[in-house]
Amino acid sequence: MTLRNIPSVESLLQAAEEPIRACGRPLVTQALRESLEEIRADVRAGGAVPSNQQILSLALSRLAGWTRPSLEPVINATGVIIHTNLGRAPLSNAAIAAMTAVSAGYSTLEFDLQTGKRGSRLVHAESLLQQLTGAEAAVVVNNNAAAVLLALSALAKGKRAIIARSQMVEIGGSFRVPDVMKQSGAKLVEIGSTNKVHLSDYEEALSASVSIRESVKESAFRAVVIRAHRSNFRIVGFTEEPSLKEICGLAHAHNAIVIDDLGSGTFFNVEKYGLAHEPTIQESLDAGADVVTFSGDKLLGGPQAGIIIGRKDLLDKIKKHPLARAVRADKTCLAGISATLLHYLKDEAEAEIPIWRMISQTPESLKARAEHWQRETGQGEVVPAESTVGGGSLPGENLPTCVLSLDVPKPNQFLKKLRGQSPAIIARTEDDRVLFDPRTVLPEEEGIFLATLKGLLDSG
Repeated sequence: MTLRNIPSVESLLQAAEEPIRACGRPLVTQALRESLEEIRADVRAGGAVPSNQQILSLALSRLAGWTRPSLEPVINATGVIIHTNLGRAPLSNAAIAAMTAVSAGYSTLEFDLQTGKRGSRLVHAESLLQQLTGAEAAVVVNNNAAAVLLALSALAKGKRAIIARSQMVEIGGSFRVPDVMKQSGAKLVEIGSTNKVHLSDYEEALSASVSIRESVKESAFRAVVIRAHRSNFRIVGFTEEPSLKEICGLAHAHNAIVIDDLGSGTFFNVEKYGLAHEPTIQESLDAGADVVTFSGDKLLGGPQAGIIIGRKDLLDKIKKHPLARAVRADKTCLAGISATLLHYLKDEAEAEIPIWRMISQTPESLKARAEHWQRETGQGEVVPAESTVGGGSLPGENLPTCVLSLDVPKPNQFLKKLRGQSPAIIARTEDDRVLFDPRTVLPEEEGIFLATLKGLLDSG
């Protein structure tokens, strides 16, 4: 058997009508060429020439790998509500519909229907945020890290930016608040210690800034105080720090402004769900913060976004900064955020936004769902467990739940099989048992989830 027996690309193409129709001739040709190169190397090493059908199958496998999307839906049965690795917050039906509507055709992204002239994308969602929070102005960008960077670049460049060492946090992807601050051109001033910061530390830093000659007008603010909320970890034990209201009062007395980075950000008082207090967006404004930044895709429950609200004169500077264009939100984000905010304005967030439906589920309802799963699969046991909010929100806070617990011979291999399904099912293990938490499995996913799980268990 020699290399002469290997069929040509053209002869194989003649037999590959269906793949060509599905993927196009150029891509099929490339897959065949690469497959034939692999076969030639094998033949040179003493291997046999496969049949034409085997060669086509090899090429089709290549095509499948090239054309299968790497970003695809999964079923989250982990009990982690805002799962960063799984896309954070699932969207409400209204948000999905709004995003689909503006992406399916043209939209009023930057067009004013009343005047028939060019409009501004910055107005979308702003009025909703003004009504919800009472803030004078607002702007939406592509994520909260961008919101913080833009706010600091527009307001703190060349000025002293004062932040407590206890708030020098690192967020996802190894991005650190002090690095973001330095990138903005602000003059970083660290105060206090890791576990304690006193109002006198702020007083000392603010007093020092007054004596420093700065290239700003006398009427302009002389310094910026940053309060970065620790939304993804806790400092416990021998700790102390002044309240935001105290910080704002002192800063304003020294002709300085306060930027409060909430990280996650919520409109709800989460204590009613049995969780520890999380500063709300409204609380930041009421305390006197001049600018507040927060995420759109965490506790807000919308698409990925960063939101900046606050004083109009400061937001005007932010909107006009050159970086604003680089980090601006696109039409789908603005549509999704607007639809999500409307749920809050209509007082229907708990009923319509998936993460709040998940958080508000009772242990009794979760137990009933887990017991239904047990009956349907005929295996496992229902046991109490804990869900977590996740996504850099409410660190260390858990919610009581009930899970379906399966005892399988090789838990990690079973998890791998679950990930190989379509859609993939993501679960977790504990004490060598595989756990499925109904809190994070959406009602519309339950049918395919149970059918897939039952099929795997029945197949052994």
